Amino acid sequence: QVHLVESGGGLVQPGGSLRLSCAASGGIFSIYAVGWYRQAPGKQRELVATMSGDGRTNYADSVKGRFTISRDNVKKMVHLQMNGLKPEDTAVYYCWRYSDVWGQGTQVTVSS
Repeated sequence: QVHLVESGGGLVQPGGSLRLSCAASGGIFSIYAVGWYRQAPGKQRELVATMSGDGRTNYADSVKGRFTISRDNVKKMVHLQMNGLKPEDTAVYYCWRYSDVWGQGTQVTVSS
């Protein structure tokens, strides 16, 4: 059974940067797609970025050019580098592994 644990969330000012990390334990990691989703208060969970097992990426339009997803299959890690953060990026960010494996989430708050 795969477990995902996120880290790296916090409070940052608009325009700032954060790097989220997700550590996977157990199960198979390298061949599966992984990604990040987020959920803001009162809103549905939405896709932020995904990366397939062979490295293809997909980003939400709202984060293209600002966020970068990466993975380390040896360490079983997924990262999300977030630059140029905006208040509307405030949400709980969840790590995901295909097909239905989720972390517990980490809070990102963008505020001055």
